[in-house]
Amino acid sequence: MRLHSSPASARCCNLFCSSHKAIPRESEWKFQVPVKHKDLEFLIKRFAAPLTAVILAVSPICNPPESLGQTLDIQRGATVFNRACIGCHDTGGNIIQPGATLFPSDLQRNGVDTEEEIYRVTYFGKGRMPGFGEKCTPRGQCTFGPRLQDEEIKLLSEFVKLQADQGWPNVSTD
Repeated sequence: MRLHSSPASARCCNLFCSSHKAIPRESEWKFQVPVKHKDLEFLIKRFAAPLTAVILAVSPICNPPESLGQTLDIQRGATVFNRACIGCHDTGGNIIQPGATLFPSDLQRNGVDTEEEIYRVTYFGKGRMPGFGEKCTPRGQCTFGPRLQDEEIKLLSEFVKLQADQGWPNVSTD
């Protein structure tokens, strides 16, 4: 491998500069230290593979971080949950009907273990749980309190599924 560089950079490194200018001329350099191409090539050959491996290991391509949008959606879902659901489902439990918690085993047993099913039950209600959707019917199955918009129920179902999969860890909404 051959590196192309200017003759000035191939011959010396600038350790100290006598001029206050941003880019001094070669004649103004003090303490010139010779750098050989072979030394530079050796360093590149020696560290190229490990550096490439490290860069790939920490790259967002290999380990995509949770996006800010996803984090905001989780927080918005937590806010809706704390406003509309926490009265009965604090920390994923169920104070009205103990067999209908929001933990994975109960969600599976009750056929509500997907985001779509959680959305449906939240919108229309099921058993003792009232529906919270804007167009929920029949009226007796729906909440008498404020209704949730479709987007809020979507965020809520994503939040509940995520929390259930994680065992209902504490999530702040600050």
